[in-house]
Amino acid sequence: MGREDIGTVTTYEILLLLDPEQAEARQKDVVARTRQLVENGGGTWQSHDAWGRRRLAYPIAHKEEGVYHLVVFDSEPATLEEISRVLKIDDAVLRHLATRHIAGSRTSAPRDEATVVATPPSNEPAAVEATPVAATTAETVSEDAEPEYADAEEPSGEAGSAVGEADDARPEDQGEEE
Repeated sequence: MGREDIGTVTTYEILLLLDPEQAEARQKDVVARTRQLVENGGGTWQSHDAWGRRRLAYPIAHKEEGVYHLVVFDSEPATLEEISRVLKIDDAVLRHLATRHIAGSRTSAPRDEATVVATPPSNEPAAVEATPVAATTAETVSEDAEPEYADAEEPSGEAGSAVGEADDARPEDQGEEE
C-alpha cells in the first residue's frame, strides 16, 4: 500500500583501461559501444570523463601505459553484466572495473603529485615555497626510530664486534698507535 516498485536500477561506474596503441577513434568506439549498451538496456548515461594516458604500476600485456576513461550510468544489473561481457571480449580494453557509484563522489581524474605540490594554496602568502613530498615525509620520521626489520636481520651485539675486529686487523693502524 502506497509503495511503488522502483525496480533494481542502480548507478554504476566503470573505469576503463584502454590500449594506448589503439587509435583514438577506436577508443571512442569502445566508449560509444558502452553507451549504446546502457541505453539499449533501458539505462541512462550520466557522464564520461576521459582521464587520459597514464603510466601503469606494472606492465599489462607488455604495455607500460594505458588510457583511462571513467563512465557513470544508471542501469539494471543484467545490463551491467552484458557490458562487462562485451568489454572482456574487446581487445582494445586492457582492464575494466565496474562498481556502484557513490553519490557525490568525484569523477574527475586524480592529479599528479608534482602538480599538487608545486601549486601553493591560495590562502598562504606568496613567499612560502612549496616543499617536495619526499622532504616533508622525511622530516616527520624520527631519526632515532629503527625500521621494524632491523632486529630480525642484525642481532644486537654481533654487528659492533665485527666492526671492532675489522679495525684491529688493519696493519697501518697498528703501527701508528705504538
